[in-house]
Amino acid sequence: QVQLVESGGGLVQAGGSLRLSCAASGSIFRFNVMGWYRQAPGKQRELVADITTGGISNYADSVKGRFTISRDGAKNSVNLQMNSLKPEDTAVYYCNIRVLQSSYWGQGTQVTVSS
Repeated sequence: QVQLVESGGGLVQAGGSLRLSCAASGSIFRFNVMGWYRQAPGKQRELVADITTGGISNYADSVKGRFTISRDGAKNSVNLQMNSLKPEDTAVYYCNIRVLQSSYWGQGTQVTVSS
């Protein structure tokens, strides 16, 4: 079993920055993909960004140039630096890890961007 513990999030004004962190523990295969998804009220959960153990990252078009994902592979932790935040970034952000055929989720953390 894999556990994910998230931290960060909160309320920020438009144009501001926030940093989300997530640490995974448990039975984790050395090759995996960690990432962040978000879900706004009334919308489907969507990928924000993810990154492989080899450091290959992938971003949603809506966050490219504003968000940066990074990870410490040795610790199976991932961070999401969010800059130039917009009201439309408001959502619950979920940490995710994909290991072989399995996918695990964190409990979610609220990010609210006021205009």
